[in-house]
Amino acid sequence: MKMERLPPVKTSLRPSNHPYLNGAWTPLHEEVNATDLEVIDGKIPTDIDGLYVRNTENPVQQPLGRYHPFDGDGMIHMISFKDGRADYRNRFVRTRGFQAEQEAGQSLWGGLMDGPEVSLRPGFGAHGGLKDSSSTDVVVHGGKIVSTFYQCGEAYWLDPETLEQGGVASWGPLDGVSAHTKIDEATGELLFFNYSKSAPYMHYGVVDKTGKLVHYVPVPLPGPRLPHDMVFTTNYSILNDLPVFWDEELLKRNVHAVREHRGMPSRFAVIPRYGDTQDIKWFEADPTYILHFLNAYEEGDEIVMDGYFQEKPTPRPLADAPDGYAHMMAFVDEHSFIPKLHRWRFNLKTGETTEHHMDDRILEFGMFNQRYAGKPYRYAYSTTTKPGWFLFNGYVKHDLQTGESWALNLPEGRFASESPFVPRIDAKDEDDGYLVSFIIDENTQTSECILVDCKNFEAGPVVRIALPHKISSGTHSVWADREFIKNGKLDL
Repeated sequence: MKMERLPPVKTSLRPSNHPYLNGAWTPLHEEVNATDLEVIDGKIPTDIDGLYVRNTENPVQQPLGRYHPFDGDGMIHMISFKDGRADYRNRFVRTRGFQAEQEAGQSLWGGLMDGPEVSLRPGFGAHGGLKDSSSTDVVVHGGKIVSTFYQCGEAYWLDPETLEQGGVASWGPLDGVSAHTKIDEATGELLFFNYSKSAPYMHYGVVDKTGKLVHYVPVPLPGPRLPHDMVFTTNYSILNDLPVFWDEELLKRNVHAVREHRGMPSRFAVIPRYGDTQDIKWFEADPTYILHFLNAYEEGDEIVMDGYFQEKPTPRPLADAPDGYAHMMAFVDEHSFIPKLHRWRFNLKTGETTEHHMDDRILEFGMFNQRYAGKPYRYAYSTTTKPGWFLFNGYVKHDLQTGESWALNLPEGRFASESPFVPRIDAKDEDDGYLVSFIIDENTQTSECILVDCKNFEAGPVVRIALPHKISSGTHSVWADREFIKNGKLDL
């Protein structure tokens, strides 16, 4: 392996016993370029050609208040696969907030656990005076990496091969961009929504493969809401209005306290991809909160939508948490929410909704073959988590047609990243490919990249590739074939 270290960033972060500043959450401040990565075990496949990109949280400055793991500065990690070799590099996302704190040499904003009075400056494109750290999701669109933030901030561009910074995406509207944008590889379009504290409270938009905003319409809601994700079919986009959002009375005092509003249903807005406000059809369903959807598709008069239904969207404080962290850890721990793989059906003719769980296990952060996005699909890949912690410790593959499933559990002390599906070159069917993931090994204090053959799921990794440093945990990731990066779309 050959490695180049970049000049260090300026940091004021001090050692801490905070549970999300240690262990698998230990911040990484080093930025490197590394080529010809060392193979620990197995052999790098020659039948994949593309990039795995991962976004993580890495606080650089000492927090002004109570640190939350989602406050950390976004860092993009990229591993490139081509001709049986692997290269790696990582970079902080140079957001406007990151740059301002580098100049100041300290934190200028509070976090999710703080009140607005903690911040020393107004936020950049985020709610409640938060810094937009661009540390949540990451997609590839129009030949560029697009990084986004948990609370509806700006979209930031990076070059997918070099991670050179491109700044704020020119198509981003004033109300920002939701944490989760969606990419249709068949058209090259990016679909998104945003939300705000002023009417109409939500908008929906489409950006074409060249990076031009070509559609943007209001989706009126009864008041401020906190939607997190969306999903699409070939002809429709599905947005949501869920009964977990800010306490309206406290919000009048600029206090952002999330409450479950009992007695309210979940609502889903089905809008044609290029539809107007008057074209929206609303469907009611059982009350819940949904962080992440899987996929959706059209079947006759119905839209079929899969995602993760939370049975306890506002959990009680975590019983065994370290002192002072019980409330925060409950709202991070997936076991507190009890998310279940769930299917909804919306009948476009009758307006009826039917729904049911598809698995009783606690599962989340689902992935599938993106060439089937918006279309009927068969296989889904979810993560399992370590109870009490936001750390992935295994995967479950589902055959959604037969109901069969296969589990792959990681050894104690090894934690995964969100793991997208990687199609083989000239793949023959939907699950002809790999899962790719970065692993944090607390036993050896190292990190690696693994590939799992989805045709032989329970056999474990076909290759383990050493990374040049131990990375921090985080949220989301993406796989992009080089053909898609080059052309902006795929002929599917």
